[in-house]
Amino acid sequence: MFNGILWILKTGAPWRDLPKEFGPWQTVYKRFARWTTLSAWKDLFKQVTKDIDTESTMIDGSYVKLHQHGCGVQGGQYFQAIGRSKGGLTTKIHAVVDALGNPFRIKLTGGNVHDMVPSYELIAGIESDYFFADRAYDTDKLIELVEAVGSKVVIPSKANRKHPREIDKHTYRERHLVECFFAKIKSNRRISTRYEKLSSRYEAMVLIASCLVWLQ
Repeated sequence: MFNGILWILKTGAPWRDLPKEFGPWQTVYKRFARWTTLSAWKDLFKQVTKDIDTESTMIDGSYVKLHQHGCGVQGGQYFQAIGRSKGGLTTKIHAVVDALGNPFRIKLTGGNVHDMVPSYELIAGIESDYFFADRAYDTDKLIELVEAVGSKVVIPSKANRKHPREIDKHTYRERHLVECFFAKIKSNRRISTRYEKLSSRYEAMVLIASCLVWLQ
């Protein structure tokens, strides 16, 4: 049954197209939905991400296009992490990864939400030697929060900053690990395109894919 969920994650196929060797698609789908309601995937993710490498941490966001099957959501788009951006209706995955590129904090928002909005919640309580982010996160408030816990900030300055900070460009290259994380999970078609109407079920798919990154 779990392999059936992984097959859906990898292929992005409709649940009705699940091969018979995995069992009745209705049974597999109901089990996935039930475990999502019980927060089983969140609990699994918490267990997998207990041992993080705090030498450095990185934060970033990535857009995901909404498929037409994900439209018509209950409660409105805002409550299902859907927003309109330049690419149309999209969802944004915000993630924090450790020094090995393994994710340990994830949050979904609508594609129209700026990266800074969920960043304070995502980085709260994190202590690491270095903190990497792109210039979209260059704000005094975030920098103060990061430096308050003893982390060294490695964020390029925005063009309009009066007193630009100097950063070690060689060290900043390590930020590619968070980009690699998004590339890994988006190799699963159920992640690269959002088919789920409910944000909780799309988040479940993201969490499963993130657990697989840890197991690689």
